[in-house]
Amino acid sequence: MADDPVKLGVIGIGVGAAEMLPPMENAEYIDLFAGADINADVRQRFGERYTEARVFESAEALVKDPDVEAVWISTPNMYHAPMTILAAEHGKHVVVEKPMALDMKQAEAMVEACDRNGVHLIAGHTQSFGSHIRLMRQIVNSGRIGKLGAINAIAYTDWMIRPRTWEELDAAQGGGMVYRQTPHQIDSIRSIGGGKVRNVRGTAAQWMPERPIPGYYSVFMEFESGVPAVAIHNGYGYFLGSELVPWGDANTRYTPAQRNEIKRQMREGTREEDAEKLSLRIGGEGERLIFRGEMQEVKPWKPNDLGIVIVSCERGEIRQSPKGIFLYEDDGVKELVLDGRPQARDAELRELYNAVRLNKPVFHSGQWGMATLEVGLAINESTKTHKQIELTHQVEMPVGYEETYPVEVIEERVVEDTMVII
Repeated sequence: MADDPVKLGVIGIGVGAAEMLPPMENAEYIDLFAGADINADVRQRFGERYTEARVFESAEALVKDPDVEAVWISTPNMYHAPMTILAAEHGKHVVVEKPMALDMKQAEAMVEACDRNGVHLIAGHTQSFGSHIRLMRQIVNSGRIGKLGAINAIAYTDWMIRPRTWEELDAAQGGGMVYRQTPHQIDSIRSIGGGKVRNVRGTAAQWMPERPIPGYYSVFMEFESGVPAVAIHNGYGYFLGSELVPWGDANTRYTPAQRNEIKRQMREGTREEDAEKLSLRIGGEGERLIFRGEMQEVKPWKPNDLGIVIVSCERGEIRQSPKGIFLYEDDGVKELVLDGRPQARDAELRELYNAVRLNKPVFHSGQWGMATLEVGLAINESTKTHKQIELTHQVEMPVGYEETYPVEVIEERVVEDTMVII
């Protein structure tokens, strides 16, 4: 595979790309071939780090390069649809970051453009690619603990107080919790539950005057099978979901004292948010500590933006554990230990390679991403109307997903006490 890697270009070398660059570097089947950004300083940093990569001032210039085979689109959300269509028109395969688009019309145009030009479109919703979620799906589909009964996901994070740019604070441009965070939970829930959600009743809320975007949502979904699912995310950073697990704590990228200081500065208008954001981009101190430091050490899982996922079946329950998942069965609790970190980003890159080089099917396709987007948009609509929203663009996960991307369990061991720090 290393002899024929996919030549990949990154469009938009911002914070999303900074998080993605280490997995790209470590994937022997991916050639980090090019990058494009309108920011000259970012382009310079990219070129200095990746001396053999081609650097472009615009997406238009990058997609005209005949040697680029695929693009990773991590631009601001409002550009996801036009950049995807642009790339497709130039014959490039596409992985597009979350959210796929701002509305269903845009998403349909993206799918149509990729289909018409014979290129693959992958909806890169990240967390649903993780081995935790894929293993949950495998166990449900195996019937080991009986028929699926319900799925619940709950996240409490500091998402709203992380540094933001202007378009991230504009709901019309895809800013806010619903656009930017529902894809993690909804895509994961749909993957475990099979894919087809029948209806949605949800609420999004905005509580912080300093942030003119929703920072909370809760949603009730019903699958066509009748299985219910609930997703909740509170991003205001007072309480963190990682405090709910005995091996967790109240520290993520900020300590509690740092979070309080950030909120004070936001209230007083003294926060240097642009500098903080720049620090998270390529070459910055924040990038080194948060995105590249994580690659140096495998740590026990803690609740993050996906949150705690609990899957209920007729004969048991499933949830994340420090090293894999806890499986609750009639004869006790087991921890199914996975090999290393959840590797969601790696799985996204693998799906791209398998489609382009090995002609394997794309499972997280444009149609799949459009179905996840439909649920998020339904939360917005339900918030306005206070009504249940019926869905029309839902699709099942294609057959063969587990066989194509199996999850290796390296150990299955009995757990005497799940409250013990492992």
